[in-house]
Amino acid sequence: MNHGYEYRERIDRRAAALTVVAHLARRYRHSSEAQWRGRVERGEVLLDGRPARPEAVLRQGSTLAWRRPSWEEPPAPMSWAVLYRDEHLLAAAKPPGLPTLPGGGYLERTLLALVRRRHPGAVPAHRLGRGTSGIVLFALSALARSRVAAAWRAREVTRVYRALAAGVPARPAFVVETPIGPAFHPRLGMVHAARPGGRRALSRVVSLERRGGDSLVEVTIDTGRPHQIRIHLAAAGHPLVGDPFYVAGGAPRPDGEGRPGDVGYALHAARLALAHPVARRPLDIECLPPPALRPTAAARGACAPPRRAPIRGTLRPPSPGGRRSTGRSRSPRR
Repeated sequence: MNHGYEYRERIDRRAAALTVVAHLARRYRHSSEAQWRGRVERGEVLLDGRPARPEAVLRQGSTLAWRRPSWEEPPAPMSWAVLYRDEHLLAAAKPPGLPTLPGGGYLERTLLALVRRRHPGAVPAHRLGRGTSGIVLFALSALARSRVAAAWRAREVTRVYRALAAGVPARPAFVVETPIGPAFHPRLGMVHAARPGGRRALSRVVSLERRGGDSLVEVTIDTGRPHQIRIHLAAAGHPLVGDPFYVAGGAPRPDGEGRPGDVGYALHAARLALAHPVARRPLDIECLPPPALRPTAAARGACAPPRRAPIRGTLRPPSPGGRRSTGRSRSPRR
């Protein structure tokens, strides 16, 4: 059991004039109106610091809080590895199945919670989906957090992924620029999907190897929209093998089943490169993909080698607590 959590929100004009129960049921669709009414009646919901009444009318600017009691979180792997660390940055290797941040019933079984046991002030610079493995970068100082965020906005961070996609692309290399934006889902509310008028997104795809009717691909992303690689490959007609949510075209499953956070696909953040935010030297970090996402010996020669010697790590199941990876960790050669 975890220690519970208090979810807080400030009421905006869209929720003003709704009742407490109506607003909670509309915004948080994981629970029915009857379930929210029970929580309100048990005193778990506060309105401006006082126990709320189910039919109380919300006002813009008010604060609504749900003091969720402790609960048993779904299973998740609780191990991770250090790929790189100095006083400003930490690069962690995340296993598939472990959420990066709280959400979807997870609070303490997350990479963030595990990293903060050793580095309480760590702030993630980005996130990976629960089913995605590989590199997650954390800032350990305020200066690093500010400068890494600026580098991300300026698109000065290189991110390279490996994935197993359905089908065989017609071209060995192609670019996907399908916009990504919010789309209505009948069960979940709004989810991210391929959507005209959405935000700009760009993915560069290279086929590495054919696997029967599927393909091992390498994807470099210039933007970082939620679930971008899954959506873009699906939009190109090659959804990830085993993806339980996104189908060809880049939309959610038409039957309404699944969630974006469900696992089952093979996607790995293999490389992250940027200028060190303080030392300003090139920093190139790699995390060896799992065997299923490595080219066979026959195809390996077609893979371009990294442009400079990277900091390497292997995503193996280390003992809990974030022990250093068995791969080498060093500053890259110039």
